[in-house]
Amino acid sequence: MEKTMVSIDLNKNTSHGGKSKARLPYLFSSIKLAVLVVLCLQNSLFTVLRRYSQGVLKETYSKHEVLLIGEVIKIVYSIYQISHVLPDNQTLHVRLNYLFQKSWKMFFLAVLYGGMNILSFVALRNIGAGVFTIFAQCKILTTATFSTLLLGRKYSAGKWRALIGLMLGVLMFSEPIWNNAKSFETETEGNQMLGTAAVIIEVTLSGFASIYFEKVIKTDQEQLGIWERNFQLALGSFPIYLMFMLHSGGGDVGYFGGWSIVAVALSILGAAGGLLVALSIKHGDSILKTLATTGAIILSSILDYFFLGGPLSAIMIIAGAQVVINICNYTFDPTPTVESVVPPKGDPERI
Repeated sequence: MEKTMVSIDLNKNTSHGGKSKARLPYLFSSIKLAVLVVLCLQNSLFTVLRRYSQGVLKETYSKHEVLLIGEVIKIVYSIYQISHVLPDNQTLHVRLNYLFQKSWKMFFLAVLYGGMNILSFVALRNIGAGVFTIFAQCKILTTATFSTLLLGRKYSAGKWRALIGLMLGVLMFSEPIWNNAKSFETETEGNQMLGTAAVIIEVTLSGFASIYFEKVIKTDQEQLGIWERNFQLALGSFPIYLMFMLHSGGGDVGYFGGWSIVAVALSILGAAGGLLVALSIKHGDSILKTLATTGAIILSSILDYFFLGGPLSAIMIIAGAQVVINICNYTFDPTPTVESVVPPKGDPERI
């Protein structure tokens, strides 16, 4: 009965209040679109800048240090945002202490991300980049599958076709990677079964982690703000990346050696990416976030071609068009997505 009354109220246009409510879905869609576009641009710029830094400039800083500084930036920025939305009669110190005590859900997610990084490393040591790239495209389907299992979503046949077409399009677009890698794969003296198992587990965990994050953000009874969740996640990720940095010994030039303006920019972009992913899930869902990052693959390759001399064949152009078409097919499919998990009541304006 409550849902019916809300539906009627949203469609009333007989007063100024009714018109304001009727515009809410449009505003929400505008925010969602803006976040996804910015996420796509951030991913593209991060990829191209990283390629320029390590492929053209041959910079020698440690990638683990870049990720670690990115987490520090996220922690500092999240604290800044939290300080502006403190509950009544609560100091920042008390709030941060409370968030730390309630951090286990985000710490679990941080461990998942750390495990996925390790699995990727194991996979690439035992199988070629081409095979790894092929399996990596399955993240689109694993995300959709866990969305149905954990959130009870039901997608139309048209949306499933769009996702499968999207996966195949990205696979075709990645043809230069797995085609050029064939000559190296024959020389790889790794355990093929171990490498394949590692990438399959990594892809499965990636889909699960995306939906787990969305479930915590949208349906958790605590209803913490998005900046509070980002603070918790960055706090849990910091010791993991610190461990990776210590294990690598700071790279070839020692701890924090070889840093440049580009490395600093990559840390800032990496931090921004984490914050944008959370916002995209808050205002959209994990599938739309996946669409944005998939679109970034196409955009970054085009930028790579024009500015860094990367490959762009006829097959890649056709595959890129297929990816764009399938993104549009999914986005503009009029069939509503059915959800069985209802978010708890809370302040919808709180981010």
